[in-house]
Amino acid sequence: MTNPIAISQRKIDCHVHVFDPAAFPYPEDTFYRPTGHEIATADALGRVLDAHGVQHALIVGPNSGYGYDNRCLLDALKRGAGRYKGAAVVPNDVSRGQLQELQAQGVVGVTLNAALLGTDFYNDAAPMLALLRELGMYAAVQVQHDQLVAMGPMLQDSGVRLLFDHCGRPDPEAGLARPGFQALLKLAETGRAYAKLSSLVKTSVLPFPHPDAWPYVQALIGAFTPQALMWGSDWPFLRAPARIDYGPLLEVFGQLVPDAAARQAILWDTPKRLFGFAD
Repeated sequence: MTNPIAISQRKIDCHVHVFDPAAFPYPEDTFYRPTGHEIATADALGRVLDAHGVQHALIVGPNSGYGYDNRCLLDALKRGAGRYKGAAVVPNDVSRGQLQELQAQGVVGVTLNAALLGTDFYNDAAPMLALLRELGMYAAVQVQHDQLVAMGPMLQDSGVRLLFDHCGRPDPEAGLARPGFQALLKLAETGRAYAKLSSLVKTSVLPFPHPDAWPYVQALIGAFTPQALMWGSDWPFLRAPARIDYGPLLEVFGQLVPDAAARQAILWDTPKRLFGFAD
């Protein structure tokens, strides 16, 4: 595999999770309880990032395990002392005060996981999006297949900054022309939409390194440019269909983005600028 990512290359991982049920037990009504190798404490996250020369990370609050309970996320942000930023899971009727409290603790956005909950779940989310816009926070959106067609008008009209997870999770067998993926590419023109080159396994029916997902990555690079893209590992690879290792993910990214300046922008410059990480 060509273009490995040097350990000395400054990097920000823009999609990781933390799970620590010993310190922060899962709610009784959680629909999925990460266990075994899926347990991912803040200490374990730090060790993984250190081993691969990753300076910062965006910790995304998971619907699995914790739902609206952000205590584990906020504890990791506090312990990271500036190393991490967060995206929290909140109800659609969250108040301005609640968002400001999260923001003061290092949360830069909130998640809208339509891929899990469906698009109808967010039919009443416009007031929340307005608050996010006013506070300068992000709507971290996870859609799949053609869901963005339904959500697009609300997101477009909101004026909020949009952060799309996992390449927009297009159907790997549907092709680049499908309406959902084309809607994502169109949002690049707004100048307030950003996308994560992450979790290619969710856009693939082939084994690692998931070459059927590569055309979607290249289309995103062409539409968004490296100035609106970032990379994420999706560690600790919750409910992965097969073994995933951190180092090979970086190698695949290096192959997909052979230009050094583009890699620098996606791995460091863009997320550092957007999320306010320090050097």
